[in-house]
Amino acid sequence: MSQNNKKTAEEISSNQKSYILTDISYINDAVFMGRRDSITAPYIFPSIGYYDKSGFFVDASASYLVGSEENRVDLVLASLGYLTQGEKLGGGISVTAYFFNGDSYNVKSEIIADISGFLSYDFEVLEMSVLASTYFNDGSSADIFTGLMLDRIFYSNDKSFLIDPTIAVYAGSQYFYQEYYRTSRLGNRKGQGQSQGTGGMNSTAATMVDIKEASEFNILNVELSLPVQYHHKQFIFSFAPSLALPQSSATITTEDSVITEDLESVFYFSAGISYWFDTKRKQQ
Repeated sequence: MSQNNKKTAEEISSNQKSYILTDISYINDAVFMGRRDSITAPYIFPSIGYYDKSGFFVDASASYLVGSEENRVDLVLASLGYLTQGEKLGGGISVTAYFFNGDSYNVKSEIIADISGFLSYDFEVLEMSVLASTYFNDGSSADIFTGLMLDRIFYSNDKSFLIDPTIAVYAGSQYFYQEYYRTSRLGNRKGQGQSQGTGGMNSTAATMVDIKEASEFNILNVELSLPVQYHHKQFIFSFAPSLALPQSSATITTEDSVITEDLESVFYFSAGISYWFDTKRKQQ
């Protein structure tokens, strides 16, 4: 959703301006590549970013875990990168650092950084984007992800309202998932009182966990989403329901058993309010 907000703000301000984008959003669960923890992780996350007219940007956000017994700042992240947009062709690259709370059970909690890029082309009937990322994990090999996204934006007559039906397919390895299982899912909860629904174990010693498919490059997720935005002056009101259809079940080997994961579809949503303002006058 934040990426959609940035794209929208860029369209409103045009490439001739620099601007600051502020946002506060809510997401009802942490879902990554169709995967999530057995305990729901809803977040409120404020963010702020500076987008220079040259295309360079920097932004930061903090995710506050709500709706559980452990209300806390669960993640702080910072990104910098470059965006460019032509009449038909656009693209960008970014580097992001993740700073998770030591007790986080977020499915991404062992990720420490990523390098991501995309290219998009507007065919008028629809826009196609190709994505590629490298995610670096704490104590494990890096993951490589690719994605293909198709979307089409429909505007109201005055362009104050838009709806953007989107379908995306993501593929990659699962080292991040293996590290998550080792630290958070199967008895190794980093916090206290989080063992329910995780296999009944509550050991302080690390459980040995291996995922057979961790190094394989497979389709991981097919996702359908329907972002909706309303613009009023320099405010952007957003709502983005999504349906994740995870693929390629993991075969999880522990010291005691071999488990074939039973993946289920996941419905989740995010909602937010953004405000953008220019930092420089438009060039004449």
